[in-house]
Amino acid sequence: MNYFAHGYRFVDDPYFLAGTAIPDWLNVVDRRVRIRRKHAQPFVDDDDPRLAAVARGIVQHHSDDDWFHQTSAFAKLSWSFTAVIRDALDPDPGMRPSFLGHILVELLLDAELIGECPDALERYYAAIESVDPQVVQEVVNRMAPRPTEELARLIPAFVASRFLFDYTEDRKLLRRLNGVMARVRLSSLPESFMRIIPDARGAVSQFKSELLTPPANV
Repeated sequence: MNYFAHGYRFVDDPYFLAGTAIPDWLNVVDRRVRIRRKHAQPFVDDDDPRLAAVARGIVQHHSDDDWFHQTSAFAKLSWSFTAVIRDALDPDPGMRPSFLGHILVELLLDAELIGECPDALERYYAAIESVDPQVVQEVVNRMAPRPTEELARLIPAFVASRFLFDYTEDRKLLRRLNGVMARVRLSSLPESFMRIIPDARGAVSQFKSELLTPPANV
């Protein structure tokens, strides 16, 4: 899952909502810091309500990812996107097609949810903006095996960029994908990549319910 799919249900609980984004924020701004479910779980009933809410959000993030990646819809879409991407790009000895097949499902699921209710994304950003970034960093540093000094500065930048809105437009989505490619040191995508996006959007729309439903065995 990506940011909005993780958090859209929790916009009325800003620190919980921030917790659902923290593993991905850290992956962007400080990859040395990893905060797993086991690090957050001991704090979910803490006397500090903001610490407890952030911890519960982190646990929610990992729980959601665990079942989401086990859905048959995710497996089907990510593999089919990988095959289409491999055919659309020049021969690639690296992992770019499979990486893109994975993240394209997640970003287009966000786009589908945002397109259904753009006002919900406005509320999402307003809720994130209401948290104190320094408090979020401090409570993360109480849980994480190693501290970060980068998270507090990322949160206002995340709000200001409002990049989740870009997922609903093909050209802007391509630009955001190329930002991800640069961050993980993979080669950028050509303009022609946009030709595959409309069909990919349609496929994610078709399987939206399955993508948002935990498997029965989870």
